[in-house]
Amino acid sequence: IIHVNNGYRIQFNNALGPYKGGVRFHPSVTPDILKFLAFEQIFKNAITGLHIGGAKGGADFDPKGKSDKEIMKFCQAFMSSFYNSIGADIDILGGDIGVGAREVGYLFGEYKQLTNSYHSIITSKPLSLGGSLGRISATGYGLIYFTQTLLEDIGETLKGKICTISGSGNVAIHAIEKLYDLGAIPVTCSDSKGAIHDSNGIDLTLLKNLKLERRASLEYYVAERKSATYVKKEQYEGGSNHVWNIPCFAAFPCATQNELGEDCAKRLINNDVKVVSEGANMPTTKNAIELFKEHNILFGPAKAANAGGVAVSVLEMSQNSSLQYFTEEEVDEKLQNIMSNIYTDIKKTCDEYCLEMDLVSGANILGFKRVANAMIAQGV
Repeated sequence: IIHVNNGYRIQFNNALGPYKGGVRFHPSVTPDILKFLAFEQIFKNAITGLHIGGAKGGADFDPKGKSDKEIMKFCQAFMSSFYNSIGADIDILGGDIGVGAREVGYLFGEYKQLTNSYHSIITSKPLSLGGSLGRISATGYGLIYFTQTLLEDIGETLKGKICTISGSGNVAIHAIEKLYDLGAIPVTCSDSKGAIHDSNGIDLTLLKNLKLERRASLEYYVAERKSATYVKKEQYEGGSNHVWNIPCFAAFPCATQNELGEDCAKRLINNDVKVVSEGANMPTTKNAIELFKEHNILFGPAKAANAGGVAVSVLEMSQNSSLQYFTEEEVDEKLQNIMSNIYTDIKKTCDEYCLEMDLVSGANILGFKRVANAMIAQGV
């Protein structure tokens, strides 16, 4: 049986450096979605202070339920369609939804086969192919490092605080892991079928076993953890993720775009949330963000708070080009510095434009100015 999918690569802006952005395999992928994500990627990459442009790619192919061979064949077909348009100094791909180490390996292998070169044209590679230590955890860790720096600036801390997290993929799992490292108490997670609330704190070992090893639904979590409650998606109040009903100090949407709407924001505000930081790409709707602003809730926008992944991807590119490798501790230290600098630079922009703590506007202005100034300097 022949099955046809549509694949795309949107190269949006390379004023600051070669195009850089992930590849997404999901049935929802359309050119419009990728154009928007590529546009956002430009400014996220600019905010890191690293010299990379913005791009995004993907296909309406769903890896779920497919065999390894089927996925390999699709990755090879996808890469063979546009390998001439990418390169280490042209456009560097990365992982995204539906594209993990397995898919990255297949994509890289096909590029190598077609070009007879070992150029670093994709990041998030397996370690055996030149991947970076700390890449898998980078987005989740970076999210918490950013939030930690934000809170330290106002004399607060995450230690001992109740935190709610949506999602149960790499970002959510490693955000939970880093929250525990800082003494916080993460009490929720979710997947496409439902949500978990564990008042004693999420059992990270059990969560990793379910999601990373068994690839099972969270409904099995409650069978092994009696302190937890599981709410099916069909039972969500108003159709909104149950995790936002739980009172918390800090909320971290780490699942998918537009998951935190106006109703969810009202519930969080009524439960006295103090800070919301985005771990997913654009998970909070515009109306919800406006509500947070009106109630002086600290808000870390995705283009800043979840930039840890792309930051470590650039570190991976650096290691590949120099044929050197950083230890996990070195990567983590560099990630902390990058995330801290991102917050500091945004805060300076807020002060310069009298924006108080409007980090959304500060991040937009900072990213736009860096790209615009590079374009002007090039005579574009």
